Amino acid sequence: MEQITLSAVLQALMLIGLISNLFGQWLQKHVSISRLLPWKLPKSKDASPSSEESISKPIAESILSTCKDSQHPCAHSLATLLQQDGAGCWPPRTNHAVSSWPAALRPYRQIWDDLSPLIPTPNSSRLLDDDANKRRIGHFRCLMRENLAMRIDIGQVMEVLEDDTPSRLGQDTVNALYCCLAMLRHGYRWAVIPAVKVAQLETALDIPSELGTPWKLLQRRYGLKAESSNLTGTILHNFTNEGEFVFNINAGMPEHLQKCEEHFCRISYSTETLALPIYNEMVQAIVAFDRSDKAATLRHVENIYPQLGHVLRVFYDTMHDGHVPRSLWLSHVQSFQAWGLDRVNAETGEKVRDNGVSGSHLLFFQALDSFLGIDRYLSHTDLLNSIPVRQRAFCEALKKHSPRGRLSSGRAAGVANDGSADLDPMIERGFSKIAERLKVFRAAHKTRVMPYLSVPAPERLPMTAGRSVLKGGGDNLANALEPLRALLVKRHNDTV
Repeated sequence: MEQITLSAVLQALMLIGLISNLFGQWLQKHVSISRLLPWKLPKSKDASPSSEESISKPIAESILSTCKDSQHPCAHSLATLLQQDGAGCWPPRTNHAVSSWPAALRPYRQIWDDLSPLIPTPNSSRLLDDDANKRRIGHFRCLMRENLAMRIDIGQVMEVLEDDTPSRLGQDTVNALYCCLAMLRHGYRWAVIPAVKVAQLETALDIPSELGTPWKLLQRRYGLKAESSNLTGTILHNFTNEGEFVFNINAGMPEHLQKCEEHFCRISYSTETLALPIYNEMVQAIVAFDRSDKAATLRHVENIYPQLGHVLRVFYDTMHDGHVPRSLWLSHVQSFQAWGLDRVNAETGEKVRDNGVSGSHLLFFQALDSFLGIDRYLSHTDLLNSIPVRQRAFCEALKKHSPRGRLSSGRAAGVANDGSADLDPMIERGFSKIAERLKVFRAAHKTRVMPYLSVPAPERLPMTAGRSVLKGGGDNLANALEPLRALLVKRHNDTV
């Protein structure tokens, strides 16, 4: 096959940039962000495709058509992410139509449907008796083990998962199965929602082989090591291609509980939907800079700023008591996403604590920080445990090739060494505007999130999903949360 020339790739990328920019202008004029929010989305299975799909699909197809054969690391890593993990789109496509799954895999979804209504309790005041909680947890885990043993043929499951025939199991089905297994594993981990102290104090847990063996294989496929799930698995994969929410941990509970959970999860899903054109602008800015086309670099950097506002509004418009009540979030949404168990590192033999799902796992903010040259928030261990390998590769490429650290300095503003117009100061101002808007968001995020974490929860110890049980502070919740508050403050201050 004849190799596509760099010139052809660059011309195609410019075309995508035009499409993306026109989309941003159209979005600003004609689409209210509220259309992307949960209370406006279609609920019936016969509903028309959601705004998410109509936005992401054409952008993803354009990116794939031009970037998949590109030799530029940023374009190649974005195309690889969309093609391999996203099943050709972003957020990732999923196939939750269980009837189309291989027969060996279908019982996983059926077991979730049968047992998940036993997990939640509407009133946490019923969960203050440790002995009663131990009995309830033991009963649920026993019931799940029995169902898994009776209904899952692990040999057939692994035969399906290890089959490399492309037509056997598409990536969209793998994504949906990964989500289903993650939900079952977290259900087995906690057994009762809200999470309770006796479960929090556990440091190890034998996971049934029907949930353990396929999980290890899928984790290798995504380039991950943790026993716990991650934001991609339990949230981004927890929507159909039409934008319907699939696995509700508050099944059978009052509608306001279920809506609280869906509203919160949809923040991440809608954020990634609106972020796709920005990923494209980042890549095009870098490619343009590498070919010394600073006018195009400036244009792509400046295109990001207004689109960033649309993305951040998803959080502003949703994370408040009207849609995600503080009285419900900590107990009925956050606790299920935690993990907090030790495992033995197979390579070193050392004990490693796996934490749960965190908002810091979201690709958008990692990618934006990488593009801006801001140091990452997650530790190296957290990255290996919780961020799929192709998401890591995309962020690493953005950070390595970002123009921001390569802009000229020390010259008179607006004048290059050869006396021609110098666009470097304007490009830097474009980067600075993006950083300023992100900094404002991080201040607002801290202000809104800390009250959610500060809600009294007598049935449990102070805990965040992403950092497990918080150490220090004793019974003083404010003291226990202080290290987290300090981290958020540092993150805000580092955003420049």
